[in-house]
Amino acid sequence: MERISKLREFLQANPLDSFLQHALALEYIKLGDDDEAHKLFEELLERDPAYVGSYYHLGKLFERKNDLARAIKCYEKGMEEAKKAGENHAFGELKGACDELM
Repeated sequence: MERISKLREFLQANPLDSFLQHALALEYIKLGDDDEAHKLFEELLERDPAYVGSYYHLGKLFERKNDLARAIKCYEKGMEEAKKAGENHAFGELKGACDELM
């Protein structure tokens, strides 16, 4: 909980910091709080759709909830954004995750 408190404190000072919000969502996943992580990832990607790393983790979260259609859609959106940004490694990871579901 200490890490979550610190991240929340940093986010209060910089509420639009995508890295901090992504890190906070990952901490909630570690605690098993997928609902809070989901909310944070959705907010982050709505505000900053180019933050490619969050698509993978959000897609995995959908997989854990057995919502495979949303997972695939999330991976596909992430692949689009990764391609636009020229992030080939992220594109490959997202494509691999998506291909496993198809």
